[in-house]
Amino acid sequence: MDNHRIENKFCNCLGSDNVKQQEPMSRHTTFRIGGPADFYLCPHSTNEVQEIVEICKEEKLPYFVLGNGSNLLVSDKGYRGVVIQLWKNFSDITVKDCCIQAKAGALLSKVAAEALEAGLTGMEFASGIPGTIGGAAFMNAGAYGGEMKDIIKSVKVLDTQGEVRVLPKEELKMGYRTSIVKEKGYTVLSVELELTRGNQEEIRNTMEDLKERRTSKQPLEMPSAGSTFKRPEGYFAGKLIMDSGLRGFSVGGAQVSEKHCGFVVNKGGATAMDVLNLIREVQRRVKEQFGVDLETEVRFLGEF
Repeated sequence: MDNHRIENKFCNCLGSDNVKQQEPMSRHTTFRIGGPADFYLCPHSTNEVQEIVEICKEEKLPYFVLGNGSNLLVSDKGYRGVVIQLWKNFSDITVKDCCIQAKAGALLSKVAAEALEAGLTGMEFASGIPGTIGGAAFMNAGAYGGEMKDIIKSVKVLDTQGEVRVLPKEELKMGYRTSIVKEKGYTVLSVELELTRGNQEEIRNTMEDLKERRTSKQPLEMPSAGSTFKRPEGYFAGKLIMDSGLRGFSVGGAQVSEKHCGFVVNKGGATAMDVLNLIREVQRRVKEQFGVDLETEVRFLGEF
């Protein structure tokens, strides 16, 4: 692979400030774990995203679209391909009547703050989720009884053919931590939310209450990727792990949180293999003791 020639193509598209080679992914994930990506790119517009994907296809390079890296474990070996980060560089938010239009990189907390400012209710549940709205739409993120499918009106995506499409809610097939966008491997460009008018004070109080509950119960002071496991039907992952005697269980620098057993945290110097080995042991013990298969909610990138 002629990296210099490919780098020039990306630089012509984005400007050299937005193109890096061998960028450590530990700088861009909330786990603070991950080896280097061959290329790391920060586009600012839909056209730039389209161009990048076109170059990746021409050069037969795999690519991965990253939000703020809050639900991701990147291999210690990194990623042999292109990481496209849609985050601060791709985060405009517009409020009109009861609708909010947000580019994929806008943080959920920022969109929720705009909803509060406009006196719009419905998004309180998402105000403390640490991801971007693009990632939230991709996996139908949810918390405290609410899900993205409750408030999404439409999602603008780049499909696998490089075409921009607007998918209305009815076509999104949103289920528990999944959507058509995830199934088809589309790239979220922007999300339109439909909220309702509410009482600003009540909205603020709800957000504060959820923030308090989240802070008191979750290990937000340590690097993690959020909830590590999906909720198994009829159970809670954290309780199963706790009842398996795994609170505080460690492998290298990775640990089952003592504060909330549903979280694996990086207590310092954890490698991706530490996390993976810990996850496997947790799955083994829970299966052995309760006959329940724990599925990961965290996504894996690179070679494990």
